[in-house]
Amino acid sequence: MRQLLLDLNAEKPQTLDNFVTGQNAELLQLLHLFARRADAVPRERFAYVWGEPGAGKTHLLHALNTAGARYFGPDTAPDAYRFERGVTLYLLDDCERLAPDAQIAAFNLYNEVKENDALLLAAGALPPAALALREDLRTRLGWGLIYQVHGLSDEEKIAVLSQAAQDRGINVSPGVLPYLITHFRRDMQSLAAMLDELDRYSLETQRPITLPLLRSLLQLETKAE
Repeated sequence: MRQLLLDLNAEKPQTLDNFVTGQNAELLQLLHLFARRADAVPRERFAYVWGEPGAGKTHLLHALNTAGARYFGPDTAPDAYRFERGVTLYLLDDCERLAPDAQIAAFNLYNEVKENDALLLAAGALPPAALALREDLRTRLGWGLIYQVHGLSDEEKIAVLSQAAQDRGINVSPGVLPYLITHFRRDMQSLAAMLDELDRYSLETQRPITLPLLRSLLQLETKAE
């Protein structure tokens, strides 16, 4: 059976440039400074971003996980939360999922980052004050700059996908994109990857990109999972 869509999120690297900005222009400006480790970084060297699933928080953290950065997910072992010379940016994801021992490790890392004038960007599903974490860590996460990552509206997603299809000469029948965003994963990276997959599937089957073709492809994915 044809392998479909199961690894869509791995197809393209996550960068600041391919993050659809939407209402997050001020946040993106800050993160470009974080990416350059520039002297122009605001006096606050800590930032916390929050938003609903699919808004793009993890995308932003992965985009900054380049040379001189260190990424920590909720499954990272507590003993890995170490400050290291040469690492100037620390990225802490899914804060609401940190286990008790990881919360202690993250708190200690925060203090070391502060003492050594490094940068730390954390992310969670809720604002810091609403996180069910130990008080000292929750307080630290709320000390820096706080941004909500605003997801795109359905209309904005359709507009972005329509423009992408037009730029690449892909002819998409009316109704396909509205159906896609209500019957598939809602994050932009998966939606954009599905547009690519629809184009490939259309060429393979020599059928236009219509609702029946989209439904056929989604059914293949369901069978493959």
